[in-house]
Formats: sequence, structure tokens, C-alpha cells
Amino acid sequence: MLPVPTAGFTLDARLEADSEQVIWLGLCELRLMNDRRWPWLVLVPQRQGIEEIHDLTPLDQTMLTFETNMVAQALKRMTGCTKINSAALGNVVRQLHVHIVARSEDDPGWPGPVWGHGIREPYKAADIHRFAQRIKAAL
Repeated sequence: MLPVPTAGFTLDARLEADSEQVIWLGLCELRLMNDRRWPWLVLVPQRQGIEEIHDLTPLDQTMLTFETNMVAQALKRMTGCTKINSAALGNVVRQLHVHIVARSEDDPGWPGPVWGHGIREPYKAADIHRFAQRIKAAL
């Protein structure tokens, strides 16, 4: 169940191409990166023209922190991972978005970053749907 897009908000084309919609949380749309090597979620605040966390209003900053923590806790419970990595980099995609990645010692890139490691391995359609359902249930 996803809402009608926020008036005036447009998702960056690269985020749209690399990820799938999961659920609307309030401030953010939760998306799943289409790379099965890592359980990798992205929160996108539905605010036009925002590039940095400090560009958000204080209330939106609070909501982003709440939603980031909620998603990180759910992802850790769901995956049993060793570590959750959270980051808002935006060097390539300037639109504000927060990555939340479940990491474990046996994942393909441990302990290095997920960015730029190897070649993306897309999910099969049924698997991406299954993952989305599991994270929604964990939330």
C-alpha cells in the first residue's frame, strides 16, 4: 500500500531505476535496492529539493531519525546480521536518501563498503516481492 506521490515531489531517476518501492512510512518512502548480495534498504524523504539532512525542518529531521532507527531495527531482527550500516552520502545522487544495509562477516564485501564492490546481482521478481513482504512484516 503506497500513497499517491507527494505533491511536487519527484524521485531521482537513478534511485527509481536501482530500487523497488516497499512502503510509505510517513516522511519517507522505503525502497529496496535491487541487489541481492546485501539486504539493502533506502529511505527517501518526500521533500522536493532537499540534499542534506540539515536542509530538513527540525520536525522532519526528527521523523527521519525515527524512521531510520525503526527500519534499522527491523532489518537487523529480520536478517540476524552482525552490523547495520546507515549512511546519507549523496555524492552521485544528490537527492537526500538514507541507505540502511545489513552486513555480516560472510557477505561478499565484508568488511569493506558495499558501494563499488563487484557487479550488482538483481533479485528475481518473486524474491524481491518476498523480501519486501518480510520487511513490512518486521516493521
